[in-house]
Amino acid sequence: MPVNNLQLATDLSLSRIIHGLWRLGDWNLGKKDLVAFLEEIMEMGITSFDHADIYGDYSCEKIFGDALRLQPSLRKDMQIITKCGIKLRSDKYPERKLQIYDYSYQHILQSVEQSLQNLGIDTIDLLLLHRPAPFFDPDEVTRAFDQLYQAGKVRYFGVSNFTSGQFEMLQKHWHQKLLTNQIEISPSCLEHFENGNLNFCLKEQIKPMSWSPLSGGELFHPTTTKGIRILKVLEKITEGIGAKSIDQVVYAWIVKHPSQIMPIVGSGKIDRIQTALDGLELELSMEQWYEIYNASTGVELP
Repeated sequence: MPVNNLQLATDLSLSRIIHGLWRLGDWNLGKKDLVAFLEEIMEMGITSFDHADIYGDYSCEKIFGDALRLQPSLRKDMQIITKCGIKLRSDKYPERKLQIYDYSYQHILQSVEQSLQNLGIDTIDLLLLHRPAPFFDPDEVTRAFDQLYQAGKVRYFGVSNFTSGQFEMLQKHWHQKLLTNQIEISPSCLEHFENGNLNFCLKEQIKPMSWSPLSGGELFHPTTTKGIRILKVLEKITEGIGAKSIDQVVYAWIVKHPSQIMPIVGSGKIDRIQTALDGLELELSMEQWYEIYNASTGVELP
């Protein structure tokens, strides 16, 4: 197993950097160009790909699947992650008058069937529930999980944006270990350091994923006092250690945490992806790690 992969289950490892496909439709890549792009980043060691049924207004899974249909040999070396549960208002579903979260048995099954069809694959490696819902029946959810698992359509399950209590509630009803929680983690977003979620991940040996590790680009062009503080510290550390860029330092900051966070890099540019990989090799001191943390909170530790 490559050194930058993390083992989540006996027969499932994910690349330490996960490639996110949220904006795939905006990259304007033709099928052949997308195949070449996927081949290149897989050669770089990124083999895990993060989708959701709703990405690109329900279009991104199909774009990715069309590339796989053109080069099906890519599938055997990649791990495909996707999410379900959010029902968007969309021209594709004119009957919907309201955005809701639907974790009914029937919707989970239908969503997975659609994802499999769009992606052109037989099995999803890891299915995540996209967001916690105020109306949530864990028995119904796990009945769908069991059906999908027994049919060989989903290998493993996890969640996204769940609190530790919501995670525990679902885990109590599911016989298989939930493998991850995909949560927002960045120098700008310390929520999961503060609410105990990362401590929970350490306790349960759950490896979390980090979405929006660069705060959607806000770190580069801050518009708040907090953002300006963070940028100044990142620039100082970047210069002090001879790093190539502040985003390289951000990725180093994220992966230093002992919970073994897997950042999701949602870029169609090879150089930005390489920067994330370079961050895996960059070593921050504990003091530098806390400089970034304190820049976010605005105060030193008591």
